[in-house]
Amino acid sequence: MLRTLLLSILLLACSLAHATPLTWGLHGMVLFGGKQGLYASHLPMFHAPHDYQVVLQVHLADPARDAQLRALLDGGTALWTLEPQRFELARLLPAAAVPLRQFQATVVRGHFEKDGLPETGYRDTTIVVERVVLMRQLSPAPASSASARYLQVGGGTQRFLVKRIDSRPDFEHIVAWTSPPNAPHGDVVVAKTGVQESPAAALRQALRTQVAAQAALRGTVYFSTEDVR
Repeated sequence: MLRTLLLSILLLACSLAHATPLTWGLHGMVLFGGKQGLYASHLPMFHAPHDYQVVLQVHLADPARDAQLRALLDGGTALWTLEPQRFELARLLPAAAVPLRQFQATVVRGHFEKDGLPETGYRDTTIVVERVVLMRQLSPAPASSASARYLQVGGGTQRFLVKRIDSRPDFEHIVAWTSPPNAPHGDVVVAKTGVQESPAAALRQALRTQVAAQAALRGTVYFSTEDVR
């Protein structure tokens, strides 16, 4: 009888462990973009459940609120974030058995974990995932890179650079810039000095030599070293 009871407890424990995904959690995101596109960048860490760098192209399910929010952001550098309800991040992977197509989140002016304020009318808003722009799991092993490689996000004249997390420690960096029409895509690379923010002059020069001579840097949307040490 005792053996049967212990076996039942063990099976239940295994079942519960299996039922709790390693990527289940509150996955805060930086929200950026404007009328030409709306994007969300997961705030990653080097441990589960946050050990994925993810960039999504999204829109709000409510067309009126979507248009209003895009006008508020307007391709600028003010910090906005999303505080989503808990979900399994791995469901965004292309091979996920049950892909995540939308989630609920509160739109916050500023950082949702710091001094940010929920935007009026944007609590528990339905965020629709249009496209997974980037999703890769981060390695917890110490690593270093001599260069900072930035992913181009956006296809119009309002574009952004998102630093690829490829070192430990590293830094998160999202930069807004204005592109001439039909400028080529591709990563933008600058020299890296530890976890210091890439200088605006270096980014501007890289954009003008690697992408388009008419590129104009608008400024930093987000910079942090706290979570990717």
